[in-house]
Amino acid sequence: MYRYDTFDQRIVQERVAQYRNQLERHLAGTLSEDDFRPLRLQNGLYLQRHAPMLRIAVPYGMLSAQQMRMLAHIARRYDRGYGHFTTRQNIQFNWVKLEETADILADLASVEMHAIQTSGNCVRNITSDEFAGITADEIIDPRPLAEILRQWSTLHPEFAYLPRKFKIAVSGSREDRAATAFHDIGLFAVRAPNGDKGFRVSVGGGMGRTPMIGTVIREFLPWQEYLNYCESILRVYNRYGRRDNIYKARIKILVRALGAEEFTRQVEEDFAHLTGGPATVPDEEYARVSAFFVPFAYVEGLDDTIDLRGDKVFARWIERNVRAHRVAGYRAVVLSLKKTGTAPGDATAEQMDLVADWSERYGFGELRVTHEQNLVLPDVRVDQLSALWQEVRAAGLATPNIGLLTDIIACPGGDFCGLANAKSIPIAQAIQQRFDDLDYVYDLGEINLNISGCMNSCGHHHVGHIGILGVDKDGAEWYQVSIGGADGSTAGRGRVAIGKVIGPSFGADEVADVVQQLIGVYVARRDEGERFVETVARIGLEPFKQGVYATRKDKHTLEAA
Repeated sequence: MYRYDTFDQRIVQERVAQYRNQLERHLAGTLSEDDFRPLRLQNGLYLQRHAPMLRIAVPYGMLSAQQMRMLAHIARRYDRGYGHFTTRQNIQFNWVKLEETADILADLASVEMHAIQTSGNCVRNITSDEFAGITADEIIDPRPLAEILRQWSTLHPEFAYLPRKFKIAVSGSREDRAATAFHDIGLFAVRAPNGDKGFRVSVGGGMGRTPMIGTVIREFLPWQEYLNYCESILRVYNRYGRRDNIYKARIKILVRALGAEEFTRQVEEDFAHLTGGPATVPDEEYARVSAFFVPFAYVEGLDDTIDLRGDKVFARWIERNVRAHRVAGYRAVVLSLKKTGTAPGDATAEQMDLVADWSERYGFGELRVTHEQNLVLPDVRVDQLSALWQEVRAAGLATPNIGLLTDIIACPGGDFCGLANAKSIPIAQAIQQRFDDLDYVYDLGEINLNISGCMNSCGHHHVGHIGILGVDKDGAEWYQVSIGGADGSTAGRGRVAIGKVIGPSFGADEVADVVQQLIGVYVARRDEGERFVETVARIGLEPFKQGVYATRKDKHTLEAA
């Protein structure tokens, strides 16, 4: 993985020193909260419901064992013994003390980490495929290009104060595992007819208050020009994006207001002046960064078969939590942070230390964070899977539910976030408990269930096969349910769709029942081999609405009687 050079390290350390001075002035009362607010946000620090939250960047989801151990140290020393991994491949600590935040940033800098641009109206953490570099369907390894993009966008003076936050995803494979259609800029790897590698570029995707699927404005962009093209997109947005209305400030609103054709024309006009310019990626720069991502010293000639005889539980784990690897004799292992009774995405300091240890003993000291809030050990030998499984199982990270109903994505919700209208974690736990029979969940097949505590959609409810959104009704917590969303991954067989709301919202005590009723309709109406999201697309919302609201009406009638 990428290692800092002297310049990288100096930037991070100087930012820590700068922030420490700002913090000291604020604590001394010489820097007001209004003046301090944009400064702390530039370093990923939010003031939430009960305590400050610090969001730490994990560029394109990659961590070293040393960095994971530092996260464990921060969880123990400065928080309450755990951290929360997010859908943007970052980690958040929800119980830090304001006066200790500069010390946390200094500790992070010692292992080449930071919280720069994890908040604010700037280019946020660059995200990518958690299986980058090890998957057989890869057209181009996105990691070097994501790293170059990170360096280019970090503290970029022209884009430090955009109309609104800005998110970029890079996917290098035939399957979109980075949800590029739902980003401000989505870069999806493609090949030209002559075999050249490049990107299909989409713009204006996003979730939140106004969910939109990105508009493709370039079918093929040579990869060498991707920084120039991103710069042109950001220039048009910076020039015309609205700053007078926070709800209409995202680039997706601008694309819709101008129209895709006019927006594309302006980007192409600007790009014409940049093509071949200073931001064109030269071969030597690509080679320099790519050298950090050379293949590891894999053992050749390993047996690629896994003996699944005699242990049903191990076999189930292999099927759900272990992924193919481009090198024979190796697999990628997904560690589930979705054990029943735990908050989705949370990991304790002890678990983080164990994961760091496993990454070294069963791999090459590297690990990944997924968009689904799980962790990945990317390079495990087939002949060591059984031994690893025993340790992972003992640590509570081996639940064989990856891609299934209980592999729930959820934001921290009203338990922590001051923006949330409703709690997310108790709803996720209630659903997990209702569907705690793994055999039954396994039979249901791949179903993505996503929960957000507010319209900001940090839990990506819009693209859940089942999406749950917390809403406020006269000061009470209610939940709106949608179905049919899909983010482009294989869980929906490549479909991209925004879920549709089934009807009026539900009380917290009803949500698990509603999910069960939706599943009941699916089981009754599915064709052989058909996944939930495909059944929704085939039969529409009405049968699901009838299954939910008719049952609800009958229940209330009985209660009244």
